[in-house]
Amino acid sequence: MNIGVLGLQGDFREHLAMLARLGVQSRDVRLPEDLAGLVGLVIPGGESTTLRKLLRFSGLDEAIVARARQGMGVYGTCAGMILLAKRILNDAETAPLGLIDIAVSRNAYGRQIDSFEADVNLNGIGGRYHAVFIRAPQIVEYAKGVEVLGQHDGVAVLARQNNVLVGSFHPELSDDPRIHQYFAEQVCAKASPLPA
Repeated sequence: MNIGVLGLQGDFREHLAMLARLGVQSRDVRLPEDLAGLVGLVIPGGESTTLRKLLRFSGLDEAIVARARQGMGVYGTCAGMILLAKRILNDAETAPLGLIDIAVSRNAYGRQIDSFEADVNLNGIGGRYHAVFIRAPQIVEYAKGVEVLGQHDGVAVLARQNNVLVGSFHPELSDDPRIHQYFAEQVCAKASPLPA
């Protein structure tokens, strides 16, 4: 199993370290050809508008969509979740990749100063999870085919649709590897292509 981490911006080194801790072979991804041989890709947090421009400039946007539709697992955290959504409610400029049928609100929890940590209830992954929220987005709408895997104060903060997993928070900043393990073992290993 080989899982890539988008290395254009954000906490990609921390995601690589978490995957290495689990014994998962991983590498950073900066160009479309770096996707070759991967069963999964993590898109980390960062600045979603900047990330979207870098994806377009490198040609990775179309390559990621094509590979996801072929069945590669994709996991977006924070800004990564914004980019994978079908709709962004409060950002008309950033065109999302549209790989999961959710609508998100950017910076829904506030600015950098409003960042916080909280326990999240996880469904199917194993109990409570201590999560780090930094300028975090919220999932404000989701389609029937989207499975909510985690909630905070009644709001969906971790969700999955087929081979795409998204979360509002930063699991790479936690000491708990369960979400990365879930992505590797349950999403990447059992991925099925998204409908065209």
